Amino acid sequence: MKLIRKGEPQEESPGLLLPDGREVDVSSFGEDYDEVFFETDGMKRLSEWVKENGENLPPFPEGERYGSPVARPSKIVCIGLNYDDHARESGMEIPPEPVLFFKATSSFCGPNDDLILPRGGDKTDWEVELAFVVGKRASYVEEKDALDHIAGFSLHNDYSERGFQLDRSGQWVKGKSCDRFAPFGPWLVTQDEIEDHNNLKMWLKVNGETMQSSNSSNLHYKIPFLLSYVSQFMTLLPGDIISTGTPPGVGMGMDPQVYLKAGDVVELGIDQLGSSTQKVVPAV
Repeated sequence: MKLIRKGEPQEESPGLLLPDGREVDVSSFGEDYDEVFFETDGMKRLSEWVKENGENLPPFPEGERYGSPVARPSKIVCIGLNYDDHARESGMEIPPEPVLFFKATSSFCGPNDDLILPRGGDKTDWEVELAFVVGKRASYVEEKDALDHIAGFSLHNDYSERGFQLDRSGQWVKGKSCDRFAPFGPWLVTQDEIEDHNNLKMWLKVNGETMQSSNSSNLHYKIPFLLSYVSQFMTLLPGDIISTGTPPGVGMGMDPQVYLKAGDVVELGIDQLGSSTQKVVPAV
């Protein structure tokens, strides 16, 4: 399945992108795509419900806004420096264990919402990433069992204000958590619809110029290991997000460095997971 949510912010309705291309509203199922939905085997229940009701589901109005395909998660866990070539362009080495950091859930937004430049920031950067959504509670999960705890995969742009992240003391979370810094979606795609999550092309453009072009096969730490690893330090709840890191081509790694400014347009996508677009607007 491809789960979607559409509507105005905080008023999104759950839906599905059907195999025939129709986007239908499943509000009559009675549940949003949140922690309770995933924890109570909602994916299976929804699939069975759609088999019975699919022909009668109303379409979403044409052009309606995409929200994130899952409701706000309890946490967004990100993996840093997980592509060897991105680590090199950042002047760092792949660490002996994954680097973990958080994005505040208040940064979470729809895939095509405008990116707001933060006040006091002048080094806002882009990062196309493959993310996955936790499907059931995960604590001390063994790597061999990790995929059983994943609901599906999605596209994420892990925006970063490098001045906050690196030039000011403290943890990276300061540069990762500004409003609109986690556009997510457009779809949550279940595992059965992905041919091989270890071979997904990904790309990102700024004003039409390709900045990042890579493949999930280049991940240093693979997805089953990452879920298992993170679950050793915290309980992952259904609906939580783990974003697996970005390939090379970020603005910080260029010579001279390039950062976003008001009026820029960022486009990104991952094969089988769709694409998104964010227009950059000034701070408010």
